[in-house]
Amino acid sequence: MMHIKGEKMERIHIFSGSESDKPIVEKVTEALKEFGVECKTDVASAHRTPEKLEKLVSESKADVFIAIAGLSAALPGVIASKTTKPVIGVPVNVKLDGLDAFLSMAQMPPGVPVATVGVDNAKNAAILAVQILALHDKTLETKLKEMRAKWKK
Repeated sequence: MMHIKGEKMERIHIFSGSESDKPIVEKVTEALKEFGVECKTDVASAHRTPEKLEKLVSESKADVFIAIAGLSAALPGVIASKTTKPVIGVPVNVKLDGLDAFLSMAQMPPGVPVATVGVDNAKNAAILAVQILALHDKTLETKLKEMRAKWKK
């Protein structure tokens, strides 16, 4: 991957299905900032703007995708079907306490996995994404260990 001087290297690409998911997107980005991880955010619907979504996914330089969606919550699954990179789904509580969105993400067919965190659990999505990046980044691994050590106090 070529890096152009001055260009940000987004390691995580966050998608939300609609503008109404912005509060959860903000929680993910805040958690990633704590680790110093660059991210990019986009609003793209699996149903209303599928061409835009496919283009963004195919052109993304990110290592991990986080997809935030409620209701039918197809967004993470569609992203997973378009990439071999890890996809983390964050179900949103819009109806049925978010159970509908959770099940849509968790019950993916074989070969198209989506790692699904708890309903509205933006922080866990960010931490899981950092854990994935930390497999090849000792600095992030150290930051994760420091975070866990703080929890013990």
